[in-house]
Amino acid sequence: MAAEAVIRFAAILAAAMTIAIGPASAQGNDANADRGKIDCRDGTDAAGADCGKDGGDSGSAAGAVFLPALIVDLFPNPAAPAAPVPTPRPDPAAPPAGTQAGPPSGGPIVSPSDLIAVQPPRAVAGDFVPDEVLVTVDGDAGAVQQIAASFGLDVRSQRQSFLLGTTLVRFGIPDRRPVGVVLAQLAADSRTQRREPNHIYSLQQAAGIVNYAFERIALEPSQASGENVRVAVIDTGIDDTNPTLAGVIAGQFDAMPDVPVEKRDHGTSVDGLIAGVGALKGMAPGARIYHARAFEGGKSTMDVILAALDWAAEQDVRIINMSFVGPKNDLLGIACRNARALGMVLVAAAGNNGPKAPYGYPAAFDGVIAVTATDARDGLMPQANRGAYVFISAPGVEMVAPSGAGSDVVTGTSFAAAIVSGAIANLIHAAPDRSADAIEKALAATARDLGSKGRDDDFGYGLLDIKAAETAKE
Repeated sequence: MAAEAVIRFAAILAAAMTIAIGPASAQGNDANADRGKIDCRDGTDAAGADCGKDGGDSGSAAGAVFLPALIVDLFPNPAAPAAPVPTPRPDPAAPPAGTQAGPPSGGPIVSPSDLIAVQPPRAVAGDFVPDEVLVTVDGDAGAVQQIAASFGLDVRSQRQSFLLGTTLVRFGIPDRRPVGVVLAQLAADSRTQRREPNHIYSLQQAAGIVNYAFERIALEPSQASGENVRVAVIDTGIDDTNPTLAGVIAGQFDAMPDVPVEKRDHGTSVDGLIAGVGALKGMAPGARIYHARAFEGGKSTMDVILAALDWAAEQDVRIINMSFVGPKNDLLGIACRNARALGMVLVAAAGNNGPKAPYGYPAAFDGVIAVTATDARDGLMPQANRGAYVFISAPGVEMVAPSGAGSDVVTGTSFAAAIVSGAIANLIHAAPDRSADAIEKALAATARDLGSKGRDDDFGYGLLDIKAAETAKE
């Protein structure tokens, strides 16, 4: 009998070893792997690729094989049963709800490697902060600390988001777990409503004459006005001593106060093209610019951009200009959708990453006007993104704009977006009650067709025609 039991055990052990050497999970814990790409290794390459359509949530642990528990009683005196696998749970030592919580004295309840993921590890597309996740939490500061303790995370920041309508927490990952794994683990706690990477976004300025935009979009310079229309711009810092911005800036907000301001050119150019005065007159002189600094060195992160968006929405602006591009992020999508529901017109750069680049966000979200750039002859900027999300074209190649303390020749979909924001301010000035939906429909219906007949992936509906849009029937 004993010999038979040994033979049975050997057979089961051999089968188990055969299964165990199968394909590994798409999510690895190699500490030497590239941290910005580790969550997207099986989906194609990490530069952008195609880890699921539109950078979506289709990543899974395909190919992973899990061994069942060996439940056969092989010996007369079996060993004591193994302890149950721990699951994330609140720290019992955490302070009661409504009190200010500090780090729990006992540390995490379980080892992060023992946490159960109720979803497959996510494949994360695009660039992102490799040791952070953004989570919306149903609960107070005590709940946030409990979640951090249960999942072995640090609380790096938390605030109440106006546009998301809930608490937004930036958790740090101190033990180098992949972001996709942590997002899957956090799904085990019902208090975590949305879980997203902290994606990185880039300003859309290409290589750097008189501003020909007025003529191309059929806006008479002497009649251009955005008087008292409130426009928010999310961009770099600005040089508010530039004469073009004299009296233009109604309010400023710094969403990254701990980062020194070094670059001011891009934001200064965007603000000036929208509402500049003097020699470098913008599309909508008289508009009131509410400027949020959210970029330095041409880069920003999702948490910083969301803070800037919240501030902009709280200023009761009619237009938000977003001359930047990054990967799809559901938190940004929700914020844009809610801003649009509040009646704001959202304008964004389509992107300067080339004809084969993936969709650029926030431009590709529904309800956001995605702007591509054309030159003085209505030719498409070669570096422009293409795709069904492109909504309209506007001048954005080799235009003179304020920059720093002086001026420069600028090119990019960033600046085309600014032209559209200024043009829309004219529409709102002429008809303050015109809704965001009506404005979007008027722009589409009156655009001058370029490229293939009808709407196309290069020019969208065509070149902006503000004179025709002003008289379009709602």
